Amino acid sequence: MANLDPNVLIIVVTTIVAVLGIVIGTMVPTWVEGQAAIKAIEGMARQPDAAPQLRTSMIISLALLETASIYVLLVVLILLFANPLLSLLP
Repeated sequence: MANLDPNVLIIVVTTIVAVLGIVIGTMVPTWVEGQAAIKAIEGMARQPDAAPQLRTSMIISLALLETASIYVLLVVLILLFANPLLSLLP
Protein backbone atom coordinates (compact mmCIF):
# COMPACT_ATOMS: atom_id res chain seq x y z
CA MET A 1 0.00 0.00 0.00
CA ALA A 2 2.90 2.36 0.65
CA ASN A 3 4.09 2.11 -2.96
CA LEU A 4 0.74 3.13 -4.43
CA ASP A 5 0.23 6.38 -6.22
CA PRO A 6 -1.99 8.71 -4.10
CA ASN A 7 -4.62 8.82 -6.87
CA VAL A 8 -4.86 5.05 -6.95
CA LEU A 9 -5.04 4.87 -3.17
CA ILE A 10 -7.89 7.39 -3.07
CA ILE A 11 -9.76 5.49 -5.78
CA VAL A 12 -9.35 2.16 -3.95
CA VAL A 13 -10.42 3.57 -0.59
CA THR A 14 -13.34 5.43 -2.17
CA THR A 15 -14.54 2.27 -3.91
CA ILE A 16 -14.41 0.28 -0.66
CA VAL A 17 -16.29 3.01 1.20
CA ALA A 18 -18.85 3.23 -1.61
CA VAL A 19 -19.49 -0.51 -1.48
CA LEU A 20 -19.93 -0.47 2.29
CA GLY A 21 -22.11 2.62 2.05
CA ILE A 22 -24.45 1.16 -0.55
CA VAL A 23 -24.77 -2.13 1.34
CA ILE A 24 -25.55 -0.52 4.69
CA GLY A 25 -27.47 2.36 3.12
CA THR A 26 -29.90 0.02 1.40
CA MET A 27 -30.22 -2.68 4.04
CA VAL A 28 -31.22 -0.37 6.90
CA PRO A 29 -34.02 1.53 5.08
CA THR A 30 -35.33 -1.75 3.65
CA TRP A 31 -35.53 -3.27 7.12
CA VAL A 32 -37.24 -0.17 8.50
CA GLU A 33 -39.74 -0.17 5.61
CA GLY A 34 -40.57 -3.79 6.38
CA GLN A 35 -41.12 -2.98 10.04
CA ALA A 36 -43.38 -0.04 9.11
CA ALA A 37 -45.43 -2.23 6.79
CA ILE A 38 -45.76 -4.92 9.48
CA LYS A 39 -47.03 -2.40 12.02
CA ALA A 40 -49.47 -0.88 9.53
CA ILE A 41 -50.88 -4.28 8.59
CA GLU A 42 -51.21 -5.21 12.27
CA GLY A 43 -53.11 -1.96 12.82
CA MET A 44 -55.38 -2.70 9.87
CA ALA A 45 -56.08 -6.17 11.25
CA ARG A 46 -56.96 -4.73 14.69
CA GLN A 47 -59.09 -1.85 13.37
CA PRO A 48 -60.49 -2.58 9.89
CA ASP A 49 -62.45 0.70 9.95
CA ALA A 50 -59.20 2.69 10.09
CA ALA A 51 -57.61 0.77 7.20
CA PRO A 52 -57.88 3.58 4.59
CA GLN A 53 -56.16 6.11 6.87
CA LEU A 54 -53.49 3.60 7.90
CA ARG A 55 -52.85 2.65 4.27
CA THR A 56 -52.44 6.28 3.26
CA SER A 57 -50.09 6.97 6.15
CA MET A 58 -48.11 3.82 5.37
CA ILE A 59 -47.66 4.75 1.71
CA ILE A 60 -46.50 8.26 2.61
CA SER A 61 -44.09 6.98 5.26
CA LEU A 62 -42.68 4.32 2.91
CA ALA A 63 -42.08 6.98 0.27
CA LEU A 64 -40.22 9.11 2.80
CA LEU A 65 -38.20 6.13 4.01
CA GLU A 66 -37.25 5.26 0.43
CA THR A 67 -35.62 8.65 0.00
CA ALA A 68 -32.84 7.54 2.37
CA SER A 69 -31.81 4.83 -0.09
CA ILE A 70 -31.96 7.30 -2.96
CA TYR A 71 -29.70 9.75 -1.11
CA VAL A 72 -27.21 6.97 -0.37
CA LEU A 73 -27.21 6.01 -4.04
CA LEU A 74 -26.62 9.63 -5.01
CA VAL A 75 -23.65 10.02 -2.65
CA VAL A 76 -22.13 6.73 -3.80
CA LEU A 77 -22.47 7.67 -7.46
CA ILE A 78 -20.81 11.02 -6.79
CA LEU A 79 -17.94 9.30 -4.98
CA LEU A 80 -17.46 6.79 -7.77
CA PHE A 81 -17.83 8.93 -10.88
CA ALA A 82 -17.12 12.52 -9.81
CA ASN A 83 -14.76 11.97 -6.92
CA PRO A 84 -14.17 15.35 -5.26
CA LEU A 85 -11.22 13.97 -3.28
CA LEU A 86 -9.04 13.65 -6.37
CA SER A 87 -8.98 17.41 -6.86
CA LEU A 88 -7.40 17.86 -3.39
CA LEU A 89 -4.16 16.19 -4.42
CA PRO A 90 -1.28 18.35 -5.62
